[in-house]
Amino acid sequence: MRYLIVGCGRVGSTLAKLLVADKHDVVVVDENPAAFKRLGNRFGGQVEVGTGIDYDVLKRAGADRADGFVAVTDGDNRNVMAALIAQKMFRIPKIVARIYDPPRGQLYRELGIETFSPTTIGAQIIRDRLQDVAYASVPSFDFGKLSSLVATVTRAQAGKRVSEVEIDGKVRIAAIRRLGSVSIAAPGDVLTEGDEINAIVAPDALTQFAGAFASARPEVRLTA
Repeated sequence: MRYLIVGCGRVGSTLAKLLVADKHDVVVVDENPAAFKRLGNRFGGQVEVGTGIDYDVLKRAGADRADGFVAVTDGDNRNVMAALIAQKMFRIPKIVARIYDPPRGQLYRELGIETFSPTTIGAQIIRDRLQDVAYASVPSFDFGKLSSLVATVTRAQAGKRVSEVEIDGKVRIAAIRRLGSVSIAAPGDVLTEGDEINAIVAPDALTQFAGAFASARPEVRLTA
């Protein structure tokens, strides 16, 4: 796959190296040549000096052949403009833009641009650590309207079926990790102590969900 990344900051450069390590073709665009130092001397991708909102720059970088496009500059406006050019002019099938302002992210998502907000993700993780809650936040669905949470099954919950833990319209168990193996949860699956579950939880059910797993204190982390 061929990926085009606009912005060679800490996120852009790290992502570029990860994708190259996965054997993908990667081109990184940044208007500051010094930013490419973050890629290191052994970077196996390509670089292009210029702004990500310039059609000609993106064309030189191979946007017309890209399978995916990522905009992670420091500015929301630049990220959205770059993403729109990638979408409208180059028809790149997969586009992701970083947006610091969550409400704006929702607006751009409605335009067909997939966005993520470090502001929302960071605030959720800090909240969890401050309150010592019984779950760990992972990136939110629909900008805070739903949360994807990880929690550890306690002794009190052990022996229950997934259907007994779920709440219609409010809590849905998506996956179970047991002894290093991950599986999609089924309503009849029986939970055992120490299982890790991934749950989709509505805002008005967070307190109830936390109470059900109150004796567990998992480390905050992002999961797939």
